Amino acid sequence: MSYNKSEIIKANQQDAKDTGSPEVQVALLTGRINHLTEHLRDHRKDFHSRRGLIMLTNRRRKLLNYLKSSNLDRYNALIVKLNLRK
Repeated sequence: MSYNKSEIIKANQQDAKDTGSPEVQVALLTGRINHLTEHLRDHRKDFHSRRGLIMLTNRRRKLLNYLKSSNLDRYNALIVKLNLRK
């Protein structure tokens, strides 16, 4: 893994015991998506990993939609923090 899960959690958690908030989940998914994207640049015919990447991006999109509908300020802050397009 080229990303550190505990660092991502610490950078995005709301309090000391927060590991499951939408912000943390989206940040972890973003780390995995970035890692898989790099892998697919080298291995273009790896269609199993490509399917996994599509599933991860769909899950992240659903979490972002939930966060946008429940708390728009947190959504906007997360989009800026993770440098996501939207």
